[in-house]
Amino acid sequence: MPAIRTAKNRKPPPDGFEDIEDTLLEFENKMKDAQAASHEGKKKHEMLWPVFQITHQRSRYIYDLYYTTSAISKPLYDWLLKNSYADANLIAKWKKQGYEKLCCLRCIQTKETNFNSTCICRVPRAQLKEDQEVQCVSCGCRGCASSD
Repeated sequence: MPAIRTAKNRKPPPDGFEDIEDTLLEFENKMKDAQAASHEGKKKHEMLWPVFQITHQRSRYIYDLYYTTSAISKPLYDWLLKNSYADANLIAKWKKQGYEKLCCLRCIQTKETNFNSTCICRVPRAQLKEDQEVQCVSCGCRGCASSD
């Protein structure tokens, strides 16, 4: 989460930010802890999983506040997206049918995979073999198909 700057040309946050500021600070502290955590014994791709998961949680929190519970105003929501408190591209995908549970954008990018397909975590559990464990290599997700 970006630090709040107090420059003269910077707009102050809209009304209602004080209500969610504590939760956003908790997410910021979790992010700092995840970045400072030891990486010994982890594979190269596993080091970024906590960062992806915290970013997803923070974005989902803001998405739920605006779209599900209508607890924040449109100007506050726009300000949060503009100041990178949430991932605007991920939230845009959540609004589309079939992507309601999407964990990260890397899971739907086909160019980064061997077979030009989406990630294994996007496959519905009903189509997988029984007792088959699925974990995304990009973010550590264990399944984000909307039909699950």
